[in-house]
Amino acid sequence: MGKEHPDTGDSYNNIALVYYAQSDYGQALAFHEKALTIREKVLGQEHPDTADSYNNIAGVYYAQGDYSKALVFHEKALAIREKVLGKEHPDTAASYNNIAGVYYAQGDYSKALVLHEKALAIREKVLGKENPDTAIDYNNLASVYLRQGKYREALDLAEKATAIFRKTLGETHEYTQSAARMVADLKAYLASGSSQEFFTWLKTQSS
Repeated sequence: MGKEHPDTGDSYNNIALVYYAQSDYGQALAFHEKALTIREKVLGQEHPDTADSYNNIAGVYYAQGDYSKALVFHEKALAIREKVLGKEHPDTAASYNNIAGVYYAQGDYSKALVLHEKALAIREKVLGKENPDTAIDYNNLASVYLRQGKYREALDLAEKATAIFRKTLGETHEYTQSAARMVADLKAYLASGSSQEFFTWLKTQSS
């Protein structure tokens, strides 16, 4: 098919994902950039697959702790998704979440909150209030509230997320377990005003 066929680009992308999973970010970035070059040339700079490449490159920069570059590429992906897929598409919601994650990592919780709320509004409308992806947004918002010291608001959202995860993914799923742990720790803190387990848990949270 040639070195500039979209399927060749998909293979570069898939190889990049394997390197990413192995934490070989240099190789992951190199193969994602190969895929992006093909997609930009053959599919165009406003194609959803091109947006996916921008998103994936942003993910590598995020993993490397280069948040400024991650933000640039996530915003490129978002611009395409909003224009081509629309402002209420699940992929657009994913971009809002990804950008929020960068702001969260930078400690800018107010900006993270706004973007997570935008993502949640889309997912509630398009996917429904009991979809696992919607629950992820509840959990994301809970994490931001937690960092802001709004523990009761965080608890309400974490309980929503836990209930949805239990119903849709099961009790033993990692998402259910993580959300349930947040609920238990928040309840312990609010009941006693102090919980070493809660603060230990909080220190381990990066997203």
